[in-house]
Amino acid sequence: MKLSNRTKVVEQGEMTLAERMYLPAIVGGMATTLKHFFSKPVTIRYPEQQRYLGPIYRGHHILKKDEQGAERCTACGLCAVACPAEAISMVAEERKKGEEKLYREEKYAKVYEINMLRCIFCGLCEEACPKEAIFLRHDQMVPVFNSRDEVIYGKDKLVEKMDQRYLREGWK
Repeated sequence: MKLSNRTKVVEQGEMTLAERMYLPAIVGGMATTLKHFFSKPVTIRYPEQQRYLGPIYRGHHILKKDEQGAERCTACGLCAVACPAEAISMVAEERKKGEEKLYREEKYAKVYEINMLRCIFCGLCEEACPKEAIFLRHDQMVPVFNSRDEVIYGKDKLVEKMDQRYLREGWK
């Protein structure tokens, strides 16, 4: 029974002596091997070499400080509201006397946590912040987690150190 009239009969011809000895196939394989042997490798040696991630890459979170070393975050909660994954949580507290050098405004984030398993690195927290207090670094990846204890990033891991300031072009 034929399903269509478009059948084509293919006949295999007799192989030559060179084809029976697989010489063309061996020569073709060796040519491909030599071509790849002398070309530039595609891979990089990761720990020693790091690939440029680009200016729009969204990596490790950071809570910025101003030029005097005071935290910029005022615990307004806009970043937590803007986060579609609900990865950000914070507890606000009033600034006490003598803490003027630690915090810029009267209200500050006593607890600021980001659950890195929930974070989708969308950058909406960065866009929502009116004080430009949170950034997603474009030059640093988030480190690998070995246990669930390392997944919640608190202020100890997020607040930038004054000797390692993160500066992005076009930002203060």
